[in-house]
Amino acid sequence: MTSVRTIGALALGVLLAVASTADAQAAPDARIKVSKSEMTPKNELPLKYTGTPTMPQISAADLMTRLYIFADDSMMGREVGTEYNLKGTAYIEAEARRLGLVPAGDSGGYFQNLPVYNFYPDSASTMRIGDQVLGLGADYLPNSRMEKRVVLDGVPVVYGGTAGDTTTWISGDEMAGKIVVFTVPATGASNPPQTPGLRARLDRAVAIFVITLDRIPANFRPRLLRSQALVSGNSAQPAAPTILVSQRVATLLFGPMDSLRRGAAGTPISGTLILRRTQAPGRNVVGIIPGSDPKLKGQYVAIGAHNDHIGFNNRLVDHDSIRAFNMIARVQGADSPAPGKLTDEQSARLRTMIDSLRRLHPARLDSIYNGADDDGSGSMSVLEIAEYFATAKTKPKRSLLFVWHAGEEKGLWGSEYYTDHPTVPRDSIVAQLNMDMVGRGAATDVTGETKTGELTRGGPGYLQLVGSRRLSTELGDLMESVNEKNRLGFNFDYSMDANGHPQNIYCRSDHYEYARYGIPIVFMTTGGHSDYHQVTDEPQYIDYPHMAAVAGLVKDVAIAVANLDHRIGVDRPKPDPKGRCVQ
Repeated sequence: MTSVRTIGALALGVLLAVASTADAQAAPDARIKVSKSEMTPKNELPLKYTGTPTMPQISAADLMTRLYIFADDSMMGREVGTEYNLKGTAYIEAEARRLGLVPAGDSGGYFQNLPVYNFYPDSASTMRIGDQVLGLGADYLPNSRMEKRVVLDGVPVVYGGTAGDTTTWISGDEMAGKIVVFTVPATGASNPPQTPGLRARLDRAVAIFVITLDRIPANFRPRLLRSQALVSGNSAQPAAPTILVSQRVATLLFGPMDSLRRGAAGTPISGTLILRRTQAPGRNVVGIIPGSDPKLKGQYVAIGAHNDHIGFNNRLVDHDSIRAFNMIARVQGADSPAPGKLTDEQSARLRTMIDSLRRLHPARLDSIYNGADDDGSGSMSVLEIAEYFATAKTKPKRSLLFVWHAGEEKGLWGSEYYTDHPTVPRDSIVAQLNMDMVGRGAATDVTGETKTGELTRGGPGYLQLVGSRRLSTELGDLMESVNEKNRLGFNFDYSMDANGHPQNIYCRSDHYEYARYGIPIVFMTTGGHSDYHQVTDEPQYIDYPHMAAVAGLVKDVAIAVANLDHRIGVDRPKPDPKGRCVQ
């Protein structure tokens, strides 16, 4: 699932200030309670496992076999833009081919390649202020997604105002042909509204400098030095590059900043910025099981998940210590704020948990975000469902469209691209069933929060449904009836689907890219947990029987939708496909 703090958001604002989440201090969360059972190590599944070949029926054993392959350390976190995402998608493609799915990607194959690019400053870039040579990454860091050569020699430098307060800005005429420098307040907004008028004003400058580089942790800067973006053919690119600069650069330009007035001239800069781009790997995997009814096989029930995760760190951590800490202090993983100092009670619990784990096995250093639940669980469930239907003697009346989307973690890139460039007619897709993080949901997992802030937990039959009635009341009702009629025993949690919910789950996974075109969707997830977007999201912590039950539900719902004598009705307002998602 895309994080609310997704890296892809870093380049969306033309004026950007990034505060280090590692330095954030928050009071310990009084809602967090850790029971004795959570502190006692359970009989865990093995760290490594080689399963038996998969069978036609959906089973926990099959899912375990698949997930231990797909979320293995060798996949290195499957991040889009890396060879490891290619490795993960190669496994899915090989299975789709083995099962006999009809390829529905590019040029008769299973892959739909995305226009993903790496943008980076050439190491030949130079910048100097007087006799001071500035260091790339240390003093300045381009944060613009463009391919351009920018000569800085002789360009006037001017102080433009405060980044987040457009009332302090100099005019467009004053920006024209200059290097415009913006400060960023210690607190408050740092990004101006992205209106065409403001962008046009900024683009009259030669370059935009934002004094915020010191706020970005050193270990995070390499990601910005080679940033990634999905580039569509009609996307408007800014004319003026944005450069994050350090306080040292600001002092060299203007001296003391305390009494600086907007429009003040700065010391000239010399040098040349060389901004480049190269294509990066990223691909959806798409396959079809044709329907059995000649009149309805031209319609599709889409079943999807995302194939990527967030990669790996270059900094090793102790796996067990991180996991114990998060179970106590960050119960929603990356969706929890960085904690402040632990209470004495929390510290004692942490020591007890780590001591218990040490009696089971020695410390293990870890740096790979395996993404077993996010979204290895969804991707492998889609494969398991595909195998069920591929081997079934009787096929549903409508066709089934299986899409494993890439780049969800970057901001729903793969599903955005697929729905903008579908390989079947877009209006032939009658519904989309999306699975993202469907491998957990135990009573010990904090699965989210209610709109009013109470923590929610899983339990027997736990499953969150999001968006099931936002476009189609009929589809939401069908979910309930399938669960009841087939005696599946699910307890649906709708609390995360509330309008205005601060966690904004409806907008954070691939289903929304279908919903924006008026396609009814259901998003199914067992919710969050302390391993979310952590190196501890590994296959040995997955509840495979529950994961198999979710896959069985999706299979049954797909059959019900595919065999209806009418198309699922849309009785709610459709969103603007080019607008912003609002939950």
